Amino acid sequence: MTVSVPEIFGSKVFNQAEMKKRLPKDTFKELMKTIDEGKPLNIKIANAVSHAMKEWAIEQGATHYTHWFQPMTGVTAEKHDSFIHPTDDGHVIMTFSGKELIKGEPDASSFPNGGLRATFEARGYTAWDPTSYAFIKNKVLCIPTAFCSYTGHALDKKTPLLRSMEAINKQALRILKLFGNDQVVSVKTTVGPEQEYFLVDQKYYEQRKDLIYTGRTLFGANSPKGQEMEDHYFGTIKSRVQKFMDELNIELWKLGISAKTEHNEVAPAQHELAPVFSTTNIATDHNQLTMELMQRIAKRHGLVCLLHEKPFDGVNGSGKHNNWSLSTNTGINLLEPGETPYENAQFLLFLCAVIKAVDEHQDLLRLSVATAGNDHRLGANEAPPAIISIFLGDELTEVLEAIENETDYSGKTKEYMRIGADVLPKFRKDSTDRNRTSPFAFTGNKFEFRMPGSSSSIAGCNIVLNTAVADELEKFADALESAPDFESALNALIKDTIKSHKRIIFNGNGYDDSWIEQAEKRGLLNLKTTPDALPYFVKDENIALFEKHGVYSKEEITSRYEVLIEEYVKIINIEALTMLDMAKKEILPAVSRYSKTLADTILAKKSVSDCIDTSYEENILSQVSSLTAKAYQNVSRLESAMKEMDAQDNYEQKACFVRDVILGLMSDLRKPCDELEVIVDETEWPFPTYGKLLFGVM
Repeated sequence: MTVSVPEIFGSKVFNQAEMKKRLPKDTFKELMKTIDEGKPLNIKIANAVSHAMKEWAIEQGATHYTHWFQPMTGVTAEKHDSFIHPTDDGHVIMTFSGKELIKGEPDASSFPNGGLRATFEARGYTAWDPTSYAFIKNKVLCIPTAFCSYTGHALDKKTPLLRSMEAINKQALRILKLFGNDQVVSVKTTVGPEQEYFLVDQKYYEQRKDLIYTGRTLFGANSPKGQEMEDHYFGTIKSRVQKFMDELNIELWKLGISAKTEHNEVAPAQHELAPVFSTTNIATDHNQLTMELMQRIAKRHGLVCLLHEKPFDGVNGSGKHNNWSLSTNTGINLLEPGETPYENAQFLLFLCAVIKAVDEHQDLLRLSVATAGNDHRLGANEAPPAIISIFLGDELTEVLEAIENETDYSGKTKEYMRIGADVLPKFRKDSTDRNRTSPFAFTGNKFEFRMPGSSSSIAGCNIVLNTAVADELEKFADALESAPDFESALNALIKDTIKSHKRIIFNGNGYDDSWIEQAEKRGLLNLKTTPDALPYFVKDENIALFEKHGVYSKEEITSRYEVLIEEYVKIINIEALTMLDMAKKEILPAVSRYSKTLADTILAKKSVSDCIDTSYEENILSQVSSLTAKAYQNVSRLESAMKEMDAQDNYEQKACFVRDVILGLMSDLRKPCDELEVIVDETEWPFPTYGKLLFGVM
């Protein structure tokens, strides 16, 4: 069936075109002021919008509406209410008021809140975010909303994200006015998240408790082939996977999500989808929808989409590269260097703000991507290390060095690629290479933050980025607005910033062990694990930063710290319990049966003749028995440690115990079990192996 993409794109979205068509002209104009400029919305406008939205939704087949929000669980939440309203004559009419559009009232005590709400303090509110369009999903009108408690504390990821966007907008406008850009009325951060994921056959997934309960394999020997042939990256997409991708694209396009690029990733069964850039809060909503649709649509094709950062040992994990930039309402990308970056003072000032922000807030950037799953991925020669640094490339680095040293910069001559065959087209070579090992790389007109994990919401890292850069822009604006000579002050500010924060710039190989030593000498943080990183969230200077810009209150930060540290412990606890369950109920019984088969075979052969060679069976039985004993001992050690962890006084202590003890014991249990998998008869092994999981989708 042929699909007209322009016709279906946004067909399930109550977008600007739909609003313009259905709303009175004055109402539409007022609503657009709210969307574009952040103007307050009155109830009269809300009533007109809600009526038009309801009529459109019913035409689309919707019977219910929901306030769609993003609590601190990391996934989305929704409660469906129908449009029906009973009449006196026993019938119903379909209604939807402005009040119902603007405000909802879900239970606030049943979501993670880090102590902001007690169980008996249940009242919470959802509030419409008019900057993110409503959409239809599964015949339900979904209204993107913020979520807060009765006391006004943010209980979600959207609210602080919107606050951070307001903060950077305010400070960026001050800078632009200094450069005479009075026509600019708003500055928004934009993001394009590259989403990595794995696809496995559903029938194999359903036979593995670890995948079902934790999203990753807790046991599994490497298959004979992994990713060493480097033949999967950008390879031909398998027909079954292509059918999944085709349907996914159509459903995403209907929701106005600009799915652009799809390809195979490095590891077998690993893939990527990348959208076109959009405003950060919309990009965040879209990424949550993308992950949900990936998992739902995969099942229609007999597949399961794994979003865990490290579903398989021995092959690459999955990340979510957060491509971040700043754009004005007039269409100017503030991180575009232009043809002559050395002379582009406005660009250099915004660049310096980012450099300074990243250097001064390494801790916040690191903790913004800290999760139990991402700890397996970072620094494993497949993803950036846990050390924050910036890659600028040769040209920009040389520009900054020239400014710092007050030397002339002649500029790089634009070269044409010489490929060596006349028939091939000539094209201009980029002024710098790309660095796949850098956690925070400048890639032409944006920064690619490569540390976020594949399953995480991108709200967290963008809240930090927006707030940190806003803080530096504020300092710059304060200094420049009061300067008697703007140009001299500007030049001095750029130079001083480069000199003071050049330690964060590293254009080398982030995977090399020597970088760890060099980074330490530079005074850069190396927060290897989630328990190492999270305590920085509640440091006084970081609380002060977020409070200063109205992004988080102290209570909101403390609550998030508690939610995150508790989540870390709970995730590892579930993994450890799952390992014990699989080892005791599946692996050890299967190995015991196989041992009996070997022993019976030895006895059967001996009963025929003592001369029959049983060395193979005896050798295998000896290996299996030895490894079984180790596995059983390690089961006991892990069980004892779990009891010890439960006895710890608080989640901070539990998190450190998990990091220092539990994870090591889990690794100890896995090792003999994986060795047994290689030895034991495949028909006896209790669950599908890596070979089937990674190469089973044809």
